[in-house]
Formats: sequence, structure tokens, C-alpha cells
Amino acid sequence: MYKYFMLSTAIAGFLLCSSSCQQQTSTPAASPNTTHVQTADFSGHLPIAYVEVDSLLSNYNLAKDLNEQMLTRQENARATINEKGRQLEKEVAEFERKVKNNAFLSQERFEQEQQRLLKKQQELQAYAQQLENELLQEQQKMLIQVTDSITNFIKEYNKDGRYEAILNNSSVLYIKPAYNITPEITELLNKRYTSEQK
Repeated sequence: MYKYFMLSTAIAGFLLCSSSCQQQTSTPAASPNTTHVQTADFSGHLPIAYVEVDSLLSNYNLAKDLNEQMLTRQENARATINEKGRQLEKEVAEFERKVKNNAFLSQERFEQEQQRLLKKQQELQAYAQQLENELLQEQQKMLIQVTDSITNFIKEYNKDGRYEAILNNSSVLYIKPAYNITPEITELLNKRYTSEQK
């Protein structure tokens, strides 16, 4: 489930790239008669940067905290289901022992007990499914929270327009490591998150 959370959050990185790139494409295009050429702002470098999403998520304290919360909830749900499953197994074993020893006084009593156990099994399956759905919904909320936090921060970080695009490294075949701003972004996000916790 941890890998699923990380993969899901990596997908959010694509949204991060597309929202940054949309800012660039939303500026009016130059007319065909204009000979203006966009040049780099600093020492011949292109005004772009990229973020290593996997590295960012594994070091961003908000993502780590939410991931820990999710793992704890999953473990608690698993423990609850396992305990209820063990109780049901005991009841089924007792039922089978009674059947083997002809302990039921009537066919009607046998069928009542059988139906009760079947109903209990169905209820347990429904409960397990409900817990799984709740966990998935919670995971989606956490994913949105992390994605929004990163996306909003990237917009704020680039408010001065120093970059024309901030990319996600997983959608780029090659880019010079000099354009990697992941450590700076991670540090600033963690500072912001720590100050929000106080």
C-alpha cells in the first residue's frame, strides 16, 4: 500500500508539471511579425528547472506524516478484520464439531445456526469492503492534500517568474542536473510545514 501511495503521488507530479507548463502557455503568443527571441536570464542557462518527485515525496515531512497515518490506519483495519475473522473461524469450528457429533436437536436448529454463520460471514466481508473503501477515500484526500501543497508552493516559489517551466523529472528523458531544484524545494516545503505545525 506504501508503494501504491507513492505511485499515486507520483502521478500528482504530472499534474504539477502540467500546471506549471500551463502558466507558460497562457501568456499571449508573439505575433508572426515579431522577431523577439526569448533568451536565458542567467549565464546562458534556460529558464527551466525540474523536481525529482520521488525524492521530494520521500523527504517532504507532510507526505511522510500522511503516509505514516495511512499505514497506521491500514494496520488497525487489518488487525480488526483479522480478529473478527478469528472469532468467526472459532464459531465455524464449533458448528462443525456439533455437526460431527450430531449435537443439534433438530434439522431446524441446524439450519438456523448455519444461516447465522453464513450471515456473519457476509457481514464480515461487507465490513472489510467498507473499511477498504474508507481507506481508499482517505488515501485520495491525502494525495490531494500533498498535491495541492506542492503545486501551490511551486506557484508561490516561481511568483517572480524566474522559470518558464518547472518540470517533473519522470516525464523528461534527460536534463542537466544543474536544473534540479528538488533540495531547495524540499527544504522550503519542510520549513513551511514545520511553521504551520506550531
